[in-house]
Amino acid sequence: MLRVTKLTDYATVVMTVLAHRSDAVLSASELAERAGLEATTVSKVLKPLAQAGLVEGFRGANGGYRLARRAEDIGLLEIVIAMEGPLGMTECSVHAGNCGIEQSCGVRANWRRINDVVIDALRGVTLAQMLAPPPPPESTAKRIDLRLANA
Repeated sequence: MLRVTKLTDYATVVMTVLAHRSDAVLSASELAERAGLEATTVSKVLKPLAQAGLVEGFRGANGGYRLARRAEDIGLLEIVIAMEGPLGMTECSVHAGNCGIEQSCGVRANWRRINDVVIDALRGVTLAQMLAPPPPPESTAKRIDLRLANA
């Protein structure tokens, strides 16, 4: 099963809390309370988000965190990469030379295409869109047109 880690999921939750209150600087404990998460978990996710330039941290009595850019300008892909590194469905989707059958592999090109589709899908969803209510059930299915190599 493909899934993001819990910390990446929690990072998205924290980012949506910040996006909902984009005018405010929220402390880690305020973020934890609003997100329904433990303060230690929120602190864990804030560090890589800040290193990636997605949130800004402020020190002092009124310190805390806020989005570094508008929610409309932050793609979900950026959050995933900040938390997990480059996205790769398979090892060879990210790094060449790590597989013994790489030169003769018949499916590598197809995995790379699938990887690109997933990346494009994550890039196409903004943090602002994550704040919106989900669409009605009948319109949640989205067709992804994917053409595999040699197909």
